[in-house]
Amino acid sequence: MVRTRILLADDHLEIRAVVTRMLEREYEIVESVTDGQSLLDAASRLNPDICVVDISMPIIDGIQAAAELKASGSTSKIIILTVHEDDDFVRASFENGASGYVVKARIATDLVAAVKEVLAGRTFVSAFSDFGDGAYRRDTR
Repeated sequence: MVRTRILLADDHLEIRAVVTRMLEREYEIVESVTDGQSLLDAASRLNPDICVVDISMPIIDGIQAAAELKASGSTSKIIILTVHEDDDFVRASFENGASGYVVKARIATDLVAAVKEVLAGRTFVSAFSDFGDGAYRRDTR
């Protein structure tokens, strides 16, 4: 059985460890990086199915990295994982190629659900704003 391959990008070791523990039973974590440039390099080399990306990272932030991934022709789906509970960040994330937006305060309830929604060709936004709790879900196939 081929498992979905996920690349993690977050500058906080604790968050990367939590995400790895949450996802590694069902998915293959192919690499874990700490900044946007390392994300771009690893994604180019590994071609993951999904990239779980923090917004606030050094060198290149997560939204810019998402835009650069999509501009490069990457087929990786992008899920933003962030502390930012702000509709402007949600809009910017989706405008730059994201398919999911999970706030870290809801990681335990939302991350696995977001991965499943994105793999099914839909979008996902954590419930915290006008977009959240399914309001922004749409088929992306």
